Amino acid sequence: MKTFSFLFLSLSSLLAAKAKAEPNTFKVFLLAGQSNMEGQGVVDMDHPMYYNGGKGTLLRVMKNAPDSKRYAHLKDAKGNWVARTDAFIRFRNKQGVMAGGVSIGFTGYGSMQSRHHIGPELQIGHRLGDHLKQPVLLIKTAWGGKSLYKDFRSPSAGGESGEYYQKMLAEVDEALKNYRKEFPSLKGMKPEWGGFVWFQGWNDMFDKDALVQYEQNLVHLIKDLRAHLKQPNLPVVVGELGNLGEDAGKNMKVIREAQRKTCERKEWKGRVSFVKTTAFARPKDESPNVGHGHHWFGNAESYFLIGDALGAEMVRLLKKKK
Repeated sequence: MKTFSFLFLSLSSLLAAKAKAEPNTFKVFLLAGQSNMEGQGVVDMDHPMYYNGGKGTLLRVMKNAPDSKRYAHLKDAKGNWVARTDAFIRFRNKQGVMAGGVSIGFTGYGSMQSRHHIGPELQIGHRLGDHLKQPVLLIKTAWGGKSLYKDFRSPSAGGESGEYYQKMLAEVDEALKNYRKEFPSLKGMKPEWGGFVWFQGWNDMFDKDALVQYEQNLVHLIKDLRAHLKQPNLPVVVGELGNLGEDAGKNMKVIREAQRKTCERKEWKGRVSFVKTTAFARPKDESPNVGHGHHWFGNAESYFLIGDALGAEMVRLLKKKK
């Protein structure tokens, strides 16, 4: 009996020690960029004049998909949009903070319009939620029409730090301060950094200096963010400026090459990754917003596939880290 009691106490002590060494945590991922990270993919609007009769909306894409299983997780058996209970999104838009389970609608529009759009966060959240045993929190920080050269300029790039670089960091701090209130199911858990996803580039095409400096400015952004978060090996995924597919202008190709070269630097030791997105571009005639090439013509399939690729690459980096 004494031997049994001793073994029981020893096992209890080991379990208690393990619990203390491995606190109950959730993984945090920062998503940042400009309007395409905000989310412009149309979910269900089908006005014949303003939305091309619904071509390229998420509902139409799901209905006509040759592989229906690809989108099956987005709706439940009753046809309602799924909101995950193990993966969450926090996004402050012009109307205030949106906080909830991964689902449609966490975009930059007003409260009514937002629920009719998606961005890359939708499938990024599903990919990470499916992979990780811990809960996931995506902190999305995005504003339309912002450059890396000026707006997101980080300290080590020299000159004045960008207003939206500072806002990005402020929103991260705000989210980590308020997560217990905004996400009650995470109360009692500790945040643990998982990674950073960057999806931006359009505005830097139209300034000569911004074009020339894009690669180095992106290097500075990654280094400064890692330093600020005290995460020197934070996994980073950069989504290509893939609008309009391979048939792109000279300036866009310069940005794409800068993004690729940034991620392939040896100094990162494989912890920063570039994801091509040109294959996800769809023709304007098959999309809701025929005049919005800067927004992938509002095609929901494009945003779904972009998010899927970015999320899959982050999962790959997490597996490699493990």
